[in-house]
Parts: sequence; structure tokens; C-alpha cells
Amino acid sequence: MQRNFTQLYIHCVWGTWDRLPLITPDIKEIIYAAIIRQCRHLNCTVIAIGGVADHIHLLTSFAPTLTISKLIGEAKGSSSHLITHEIKPNEFFKWQGGYGVFTVSHRNLEDVANYIKNQPQHHQQKQLISDWEMQ
Repeated sequence: MQRNFTQLYIHCVWGTWDRLPLITPDIKEIIYAAIIRQCRHLNCTVIAIGGVADHIHLLTSFAPTLTISKLIGEAKGSSSHLITHEIKPNEFFKWQGGYGVFTVSHRNLEDVANYIKNQPQHHQQKQLISDWEMQ
């Protein structure tokens, strides 16, 4: 092979501080947009993003030169900074320190993306995949 070829995908999950319902409807799309921008900056393509009031799921391609901790740290940091410094500077917003990450095969992308895009329904109907909801 004359050049590198990678096909890497990860499903990331992280929550708000103490699982407080901090992702309110008025800032949800702003948070998602900040995370998507940061992923693009890191040469990752977001396939799906979604969540509920106390956590987020992110499905993205993953560059082999990037560490998982850098990707998640920068996604969390940029979105948190935007909310606490520009959007709602007088209100509490913070992510928890930990996260969960799962590798995803190319053939399972659609299933994982659908799970992420339908987070509110899954939580309402209690149709959750427990490993993916642990964070």
C-alpha cells in the first residue's frame, strides 16, 4: 500500500457533573455544535451526536494520530468553555471527569448512530444498552 488507510470509529459517552440535568433544551444544540466544531478541528468526522439532560453520546471517525483523551478532553473543554464564558456565564455547567469509549465496526455504524440519535426515546421507553449508558 502506497499510503495509509484507516477506518476507525469510536462511540464516546460522558455525563454532566453529578449527572445533573444541565443540558437544557436552550443550550443542547449549542453544545453539540461546539463538539462537532472541535472534532472537525481534530480531523474527526462526527457521524452522530445526541443525548439527554445529563449525558452525551458521540459517534465519530477517529484519526490514528489522535489520542482518545485528547479528543474527549478538547470536545468537553471547548463546549464547557463556550457555555460558562459566553452563553450562560452566571450559571453552573460542568462535565464529569470520566468517560466511556467503545470501538465501532464500519458495519455497525448505522445501528450505533440510530441509538445515539434516538436517545430521548430510548430513555423514555427504558430501552437502553447498559454498557453504553454507564458514564
